[in-house]
Amino acid sequence: MTLSTTTLMLLVLCVILVNGWTDAPNAIATAVGSGAMSYRDAVALATGCNFFGVVLSCLFFPAVAATMEGLVSFSSPRDALAGLCGALLAVIVWAVAAWWFGLPTSESHALLAGLSGSALALGADVSPGGWLAVAAGLVLSLPAGVWAGRAICGGLGHMPHNPVPWQRAGAALTAFLHGVQDGQKFLALLLLARGPGSTPPSPLALPLLTAGVMALGTALGGRRIVEKIGKELAHLTPTQGLAADLATGVVLAVCSALGLPVSTSHAKVAAICGASPHPKPGVVAQLLLVWGLTFPACMGLGYGFALLMV
Repeated sequence: MTLSTTTLMLLVLCVILVNGWTDAPNAIATAVGSGAMSYRDAVALATGCNFFGVVLSCLFFPAVAATMEGLVSFSSPRDALAGLCGALLAVIVWAVAAWWFGLPTSESHALLAGLSGSALALGADVSPGGWLAVAAGLVLSLPAGVWAGRAICGGLGHMPHNPVPWQRAGAALTAFLHGVQDGQKFLALLLLARGPGSTPPSPLALPLLTAGVMALGTALGGRRIVEKIGKELAHLTPTQGLAADLATGVVLAVCSALGLPVSTSHAKVAAICGASPHPKPGVVAQLLLVWGLTFPACMGLGYGFALLMV
């Protein structure tokens, strides 16, 4: 393994860590915000469920990984290393900057934009299918999340039950499905970083590495994002929180089965807006702004970092 490849592998692992730290908190935000779970217990639950979701997704649900592997074709191994490093640095810088303000971002969208920017800088080919798959996931997840959150909340409102234990189960499901969705994306990056024709020491080596690093990032908590999504976006009752969790799970499961890269944060926010009668317009506007800025910002960062890496 060359020094450049080692650097690329380390950057991939950093992105996986950042994803667990800044994206996985969306899975537990509603359970914490509605009071169904303490913050510490929710983080522990998400860490374990995220780990198993990553492992199982990498072994049995490869469709999203296949989509991510074919996003960009660089003309040479040197350009591939520079382009991938530039894109990964763009993801890290953007995700950490957004976390500082408590705003969840999509590492999937940041990665696609960063890769597109680095490809533009180095004259590489970008797959239109990659953009179409991400666009399809975005178009599907937002309205579907709102509709599912509203429909499920309406159905739960007519059922006599104690929603708190069920919301804990819903948070576990959402964290598991976050691992299923994002584990494939970052396993694909690890495979790209190792280079064509390389094989891991065992079939489980890279899935376990991906799962372990993402779980470590999840264990860091991402409290700012939990506060923003679970408490500031809307005041949720346990029933509404359960509806949002179940709706997010439906969206993530369907998109994973279809091979569409989708953002857990987008799906969760949409589901909360559907389940809650009064989401706060100011917070919704903040989230829409940062999501819209993700594409041009990460494309620009990827372009600049790639040129620095050549």
